[in-house]
Amino acid sequence: MFDALLCAFHLHCAHPKPVAPSPEAATSCPQNFQAGEPPRVLNPKVAASTYPLCLSGFATLFSGVTRTPVYSAEHLTAARIAAARSMARVDTFHPEPRLPVDVRSELRDFRRSGYDRGHMAPNGDMGDGASQRDSFSLANMIPQDHNDNAGLWSAIEEATRNTAVTDGEVYVVTGPLYQGADITVLQGRVYVPTGIWKAVYDPVPAIAGAYLVDNKPGWDYRRISIVDLTKLTGVDPFPHLPAAVKAAAPDLPPPTHGRY
Repeated sequence: MFDALLCAFHLHCAHPKPVAPSPEAATSCPQNFQAGEPPRVLNPKVAASTYPLCLSGFATLFSGVTRTPVYSAEHLTAARIAAARSMARVDTFHPEPRLPVDVRSELRDFRRSGYDRGHMAPNGDMGDGASQRDSFSLANMIPQDHNDNAGLWSAIEEATRNTAVTDGEVYVVTGPLYQGADITVLQGRVYVPTGIWKAVYDPVPAIAGAYLVDNKPGWDYRRISIVDLTKLTGVDPFPHLPAAVKAAAPDLPPPTHGRY
């Protein structure tokens, strides 16, 4: 009945079939990736039981092990950000119908957990209703500390958008990091990341790098090279980039406190 109501309001009428697992994100939405090539998952443990998804405005590789994204990837342009900034936010958190029920996360997994449902591809990047709604798919969510989500991480997202506006476009890949033996698991199902990363490639000066933060309150962050990010996460976000660009010290704008 709820789906019928959504359809009546033109919010969600499709009932896509669950996708089959794949170790690589073979995709029909190359526009989301630098040079049309999806991130390369080099760590077999990270690649296990993954599900590539093309959503409106971004692509996600979902892990059936952690029940969180391995990454979400976007191509941000100045025009897209201008459109996104004119849109009012409408929260439509929902489980992802393209995923098998036994591996996807559910709203109840996050309920009273003490964690936000944190976007990997942010709602603030979405310039139309379809992409905004898809950004609220739980396939795009991690359990995120509220202070981080509303503070430092919001500032990093805004710094990335500002780069797209200034230089015309950027490619962005965002994902969680799990380190250590003591990982919190919500409801015995959804893994809570210890950190979060956002890789950015700016084609205008041809530079790339990544922001890395802990999933906790505070304003501590690192800017690292793509080479170092790949070693740390087992994910190469931009496999088509020249080795020299991946190895270069990151020249990403610092996030500022501002209104955050």
